[in-house]
Amino acid sequence: MSRPLPLKRDPIRVACALLLSLAGGIAGHAPAMGQTIAEIGNRWEPLVDRFLVDHLEGAARHELVPPEYAGVVFTFDAPWEGRYCGYVTILRDGSRFLMYYRGMPASSGQDSDQAFTCVAESSDGIAWRRPELDLFTINGHARNNVILANHAAYTHNFAPFIDMNPDCPSDRRFKALAGTEETGLSTFVSADGVHWTQEKEGAIREGGVFDSQNVAFWSETEQQYVCYARVWTQSGYNGYRWVGRATSPDFQAWTAVVPMNKGDAKDEHIYTNQTLPCPGAPHLYLSLAARFMPNRKVITPEQETAIGVESKYSGDCSDAVLMTSRGGNRYDRTFMEGYIRPRIGPEHWTSRTNYPAHGIVETGPSEWSIYVQEAYGQPTARLARYRIGPMRFASVRAGYDGGALVTRPFTFAGDTLYLNMATSAAGSIRCALLDAQTGQPFPGFDVADCQQMIGNDPAHQVRWSGGSLAPLVGKPVRLRVELYDADLYALRFGTAEEATR
Repeated sequence: MSRPLPLKRDPIRVACALLLSLAGGIAGHAPAMGQTIAEIGNRWEPLVDRFLVDHLEGAARHELVPPEYAGVVFTFDAPWEGRYCGYVTILRDGSRFLMYYRGMPASSGQDSDQAFTCVAESSDGIAWRRPELDLFTINGHARNNVILANHAAYTHNFAPFIDMNPDCPSDRRFKALAGTEETGLSTFVSADGVHWTQEKEGAIREGGVFDSQNVAFWSETEQQYVCYARVWTQSGYNGYRWVGRATSPDFQAWTAVVPMNKGDAKDEHIYTNQTLPCPGAPHLYLSLAARFMPNRKVITPEQETAIGVESKYSGDCSDAVLMTSRGGNRYDRTFMEGYIRPRIGPEHWTSRTNYPAHGIVETGPSEWSIYVQEAYGQPTARLARYRIGPMRFASVRAGYDGGALVTRPFTFAGDTLYLNMATSAAGSIRCALLDAQTGQPFPGFDVADCQQMIGNDPAHQVRWSGGSLAPLVGKPVRLRVELYDADLYALRFGTAEEATR
């Protein structure tokens, strides 16, 4: 028999909450010896790692939220593109979207003179067109969308970004890195994203191998440029493909590339890392990485023939994983499982397909888009779009029986708490603010004092009978969130007057 929607304090849920607290819930959670107190201010904190998660109770679990497949948006079928197109970057520049990618009709490695850097444009991130440029004549085609050619070391893996440094001059607003182990990574600049000038040859050389897409951005929190580049765990292209990091104060002088630390996570081949600041939470870096599984063959010879893939690109498979970083030389691999799995059909189970593009862009009021290459090495090579809700990469989730999240101690700024949350029609969320020293709820801010939250909202205001949170600013607190058939994706403290997204 179904349970009615609990509009008031539900006695069954009170009993559940009591059992949860007896199991280690409301009381008895003073900071452990040496446990640091996080300062989260008024920033959004997506729950993509365990930064705020102290422990979970009941049926609560911390898990990835896979994005929704939204269909193919671009096919690499121009004469100068072809089955080996790759290393895609998606940027949003005001009202226009830009897509950069390598066009490569034939597989000839990094030194191919048939590799071209191309650009496509869109007004919505969904429907794309090739601008008709006349910068290069390619295979007899004078008008095309090629922006860089005749530089094999750079067209192989040209990786642009929009410089968000407030001190950046307008004629250098677009920047890019490209190169190989032999050349090092060179820097490029542009005013419009179409006409590029090489600025410094071999700006990054030491420590990297660079035989992949090497990405960079301006870090607002670290106040420097950061580059995430290909390294190998052993010398001579041995061991595992992995990621290293270099930094620069000015995009000119760079440190050596230092391998990223991943803690005790298992070694895996990370082919492209696609690290970038999380939109709306730039202190948190997201890596939608391509996980490559060499010699893990899935398709049969008959399927190879049917989809038209070269045999040398049929013996491996790959998917996408989510890694995170909060600056410095460390990735957090909270989630080892696949974030985007290969789809149904043999064309999704070949080498170097399912590689995410570099870029997360807003394509609607409550929709972000990420992009994934499909059918690499096949005649139908293309780019697909996936959509997610803002900051909804992972969540703390509880089913119908309920569960709870208790955070680590932290301090905040502002007088209001907002949750990025979703419930079922029968579900709900309530919160308590606890004294970090005693583990007891502050008066007026217990679960019983919290207005029940129901709905699907990227910025839902939490309301307690205690009113404004201003008296608690600067005090170490914990947040207890009780969930019933609900997801919590992110949280933020702020003011009732300011924009909450």
